[in-house]
Amino acid sequence: MIRYLYMEQNRSNCRIAKMAQWLQVSKSGYYAWRKRSKSLRDLENEILLKEILSIHEASHGIYGSKKITHEINQESERKVNHKRVERIMRENGIQSKTRRKYKATTNSGHSLPVAENILNRDFKADRPGQKMVSDITYIPTDEGWLYLAGVMDLCGDKIIGVSMDSRMTKNLVIAALEDAIRHTKVTEGCILHSDRGSQYCSLDY
Repeated sequence: MIRYLYMEQNRSNCRIAKMAQWLQVSKSGYYAWRKRSKSLRDLENEILLKEILSIHEASHGIYGSKKITHEINQESERKVNHKRVERIMRENGIQSKTRRKYKATTNSGHSLPVAENILNRDFKADRPGQKMVSDITYIPTDEGWLYLAGVMDLCGDKIIGVSMDSRMTKNLVIAALEDAIRHTKVTEGCILHSDRGSQYCSLDY
């Protein structure tokens, strides 16, 4: 419905055929929508949809249905039910942007031996396999956190080793290091730098 509503609002400025093409809807569907007799409830919902879109845009897409309902009810004498706003938003594909929670990937509070910082922020490398850096990041998925360890060769700043796992263990960073070794011809004398978290300070690593 939101696409047809947009076409209706802009029909005096743009050709219907062109708008239908942009919005990926059919002209016949639009005209059928126009001819359909609208109930009072439909008209109220169209007005409500405009208010929802306005508030949602003003919040930069952050507000969800509850906050939008609160904003509408503050400005209107006639109170709107939250479930109704939620349904209209769902039917028109209006969603709030959820702020992702921070996930720590470095555990510095460990008692494992910590290597000296040999690299000391000297990121210049003359040849492949001379200096490498490694770190862990995380990717939120519908099934939970996915952890990714990567190894970068500072000669050309190329990622040469990666590993992914649902757990952030020493095996994750070891697998990434083994992958990097497989893709490097010469590793003798190579400096390997990390944030010296617990995974990188394990004896196996």
